[in-house]
Amino acid sequence: MNRLTQGVVLLLFGGAILRASMTDLYLRYVKEGLRPFLIATGVLLVAAAVMTIWYSFRAATTHADDDQGHDHHGPGVGWLLILPVLGLLLVAPPALGSYAANQAGSVVVAAGDSNYPPLPEGDPVELSILDYASRALFDAGKSLEGRDLRLTGFITTAPDGSPMLARIVLSCCAADGRPIKLGMTGRPPVDVPADTWIEVTGVYSAQTSKDPVNNVDVAFIEVKTWQEVAQPKQPYA
Repeated sequence: MNRLTQGVVLLLFGGAILRASMTDLYLRYVKEGLRPFLIATGVLLVAAAVMTIWYSFRAATTHADDDQGHDHHGPGVGWLLILPVLGLLLVAPPALGSYAANQAGSVVVAAGDSNYPPLPEGDPVELSILDYASRALFDAGKSLEGRDLRLTGFITTAPDGSPMLARIVLSCCAADGRPIKLGMTGRPPVDVPADTWIEVTGVYSAQTSKDPVNNVDVAFIEVKTWQEVAQPKQPYA
């Protein structure tokens, strides 16, 4: 690959990173707190690209006479490296969803070092799936009992075909995403397609099961009502 090709690829790649960072698109790839680092990376790549392209044209002009009769260009196939970068610019892949959740075992929820703090006042209480699962499995639901709870996630399916509520948990980026899954009793959604985002209102259930992928305990929630919602701006937990 010649220097001009390298510069164009860098420019497109840096532009793709900046485009994603300036919108909510970056939240499909990394956690929210990494946005400043993405912007800095995009700026550096664009700057490096501009310098590389400028140097390429300058060198071509300066050494035009020396280059007569010689071919110093790399193979044209190097330009094919632009294709995945254009794909990143033109096609935004969806956030990880039910397929990823079904392929990976549920997150091993960490036990708290002490009693879980009481939930905020008011019903229903907004909780993350991760927080609910932690309280349900390691606090025996003590901080959840007697409260109406509201959780948001997408639909995935258990091996027996029953619907589950799930969310992908990130440590850093989508590459390390792992699902946290909840079973649903009571009045769970019926015939709702996988990857549909729903908001569930329900109460604590003592029922548990095992995730067949990694044999981790899976908590349940007793559903009172549910409704379909749009995918949140931040789809990951």
